[in-house]
Amino acid sequence: MLIGALAVQFLSTLPLRSVDAFIAAIGCLLCLLRRWRVFGVCIIAVAWTAWRADMALSQRLPHALENEELVVTGRVHDLPQARDDATRFEFVVDSASHDGEPVELSGLIRLGWYESPPEIAACERWRLNVKLKRPRGAINPGGFDAERYALEHGVVAVGTVRDTTENEKLGSDLCIDTFRARVVATIATALEGTPSADLLPALAFGDQHAMNPEEWSIARATGIPHLIAISGLHIALFASFGVGLMRLLWKCVPSLTLRWPAPLMEAVASLVFAVAYALIAGFGLPTRRALVMIAAMLVANLTRRAHAPTHGLALAVVVLLIADPLCVLSAGFWLSFVGVGWLMLCLQGQRRHHWRDMIRSQGVATIGLLPLGIWFFGQSSLIAPLANFVAVPVICFFVLPLGTLGALIGVVFPGAGFPILTVTGFVLDHLWSLLETMSRMPGALWYFAEPTVLALTLAMIGAFWLLQSRAVPARPTGALLFLPLLVPLRTPLPPGAFDLYLLDVGQGLAAVVRTSGHTLVYDTGPRYPSGFDLGEAAVVPALHALDVRHLDRLIVSHGDSDHSGGAVSVVEAFAPDFSESGEPDRLKIPTVQCAAGEQWTWDGVTFRIVSPSPPFDAHGNDRCCVLDIRSGDTELLLPGDITAAIESDVAASLAPVASHFVLQAPHHGSKTSSSETFLDALHPLLTIFSTGYLNRFHHPNAEIVARYGAKHLTTLDTAATGFVHIVFDGANARLVERGRLDRHPYWRE
Repeated sequence: MLIGALAVQFLSTLPLRSVDAFIAAIGCLLCLLRRWRVFGVCIIAVAWTAWRADMALSQRLPHALENEELVVTGRVHDLPQARDDATRFEFVVDSASHDGEPVELSGLIRLGWYESPPEIAACERWRLNVKLKRPRGAINPGGFDAERYALEHGVVAVGTVRDTTENEKLGSDLCIDTFRARVVATIATALEGTPSADLLPALAFGDQHAMNPEEWSIARATGIPHLIAISGLHIALFASFGVGLMRLLWKCVPSLTLRWPAPLMEAVASLVFAVAYALIAGFGLPTRRALVMIAAMLVANLTRRAHAPTHGLALAVVVLLIADPLCVLSAGFWLSFVGVGWLMLCLQGQRRHHWRDMIRSQGVATIGLLPLGIWFFGQSSLIAPLANFVAVPVICFFVLPLGTLGALIGVVFPGAGFPILTVTGFVLDHLWSLLETMSRMPGALWYFAEPTVLALTLAMIGAFWLLQSRAVPARPTGALLFLPLLVPLRTPLPPGAFDLYLLDVGQGLAAVVRTSGHTLVYDTGPRYPSGFDLGEAAVVPALHALDVRHLDRLIVSHGDSDHSGGAVSVVEAFAPDFSESGEPDRLKIPTVQCAAGEQWTWDGVTFRIVSPSPPFDAHGNDRCCVLDIRSGDTELLLPGDITAAIESDVAASLAPVASHFVLQAPHHGSKTSSSETFLDALHPLLTIFSTGYLNRFHHPNAEIVARYGAKHLTTLDTAATGFVHIVFDGANARLVERGRLDRHPYWRE
């Protein structure tokens, strides 16, 4: 079943539903034949997964309704995130209309209310005026796949609430999220002003909204995000409380075991405790996955069907794939099941030594899950085993039980649980202080280049080999199979060649230029008022994925936020040797003024600043650093946001241009740029617009696009193509990859 569900994820398009039915029929026929039953199950899993994926994608907002004003009615889902700039929340749509006519839209949408949002609580019912888009994210090397995430979590649209008087609260439903909100409020009141006020709700109840980026960076650097996402560890811990309670009951009243078998009643109690905690923790996707996994094992024991722990694990996989075959898209699915599988393989059948087992389990998890961690996240924490050795027992045996007990008491009897929460917060604050110190240790967090499927497969085989018993010969040589993943072979650019990655950063600009031995970043993408930073979210991960270890030069064309917003993140991550800008006074990083006439050569490639010129009278867009890069008969121009006012001067300084000339379209293709004379002088082989999908400026302007078309010039737009990779070898400029078009799994727009 797992192979069948996984096979679908490699498709670029899904089959028709009639084809799904035909495939399922063939699978059913094969299941009737004993010899072919395994293949039949696999084929049925293919049909089931493809059908579920098709159904999920068909529920997304229709293209015709994007950016249109809609009226939706439904319920607030989960806990809203209220901040100074906006309130963000998930909303389950029951009905929707456009211009008074009902439209087909239902499911989960993600909304932001930016202009004077009212207080919004979980489980409330609202009628809202909204503008929506289909789920869509930037496509870059090493970047987060927002569209896969949306499919995995059932998100059908994202958008904003229009601030109108027609928005109306309709009432409130009774649901568990109301109780969760009271629990979180109790913790916030008891621990106000301490770091644990943000951390305890995340660790104990899955409310991660209050955690800031710095706290998340500490968690990643120390390898403890699994303690923040409510997962199998949390559910298993509370299930064990149920077992402990029943065992206490048997000891108090031993005669009860003559009426009810102790192991079976312990399984029932552990399942009740696990379900109760899962509800309080929000019943999110990782929580549901962990609950199904543990429940399947317990039910197998109750029905006396599990002859080995691996049977319970296999049953859990089967149940999950039947309930939600798209769970194979989740990193948590693989980390959970593979992690448990490794522990079963390495610790099963051995004598119990609790502290020794804890040390061994950390070693097993580190080696066994390292390949998956690099595959999904492109990073790994070297201090994770040590950090988890300290954090896991403190959190599991102290913070979680006491924090949960104190919060629940505080909800039922206001103020009564505060002493317990205060003690819990004191311990958690000191633990977090230790983790923060560990996160600053040299090499705490390592980044890796984007891996291949072959490298992942070899590393998993190597992990299996390394984790075998001592009797297996040549066991340490399994470490050699990790090398393609940890130290991937890269074909370096030859001298005189360079390449361009024009990244997909929405309505902004960011470019990475590499020679055989140097790297330059031109612009760093936007940073939004909400704090979302494309430098951190797109540029830095792309540099890591491209195996960039050192940044030689950073050029920020000018001070507008769509070009300079991510500069701080890039500088913090890579500390470039030299930084310059056309408007250094507007930046939050130390830079020098760029000036026409600057020139340098890297590995046979010539770089030249062609604008602005002293005395720097121009302002705004025309103060952009315009960078020209040339090697042999190939040339690249990065003009930033210059306008037609200085395009003629720029073109004159380039004459004569190379025959293989590539242009980043000035000012995202606005009406104030790409003049007739500019295009006639350069006549680029290829022009790339860097724009955002359905951006509010309507870039690139239709008139400008028509101008390029009239001159028979080839254009690309990152909103449609994702990142663009071009190699300049001195003789030709070769288009290598368009991220959105060439990396196209079925869920991608």
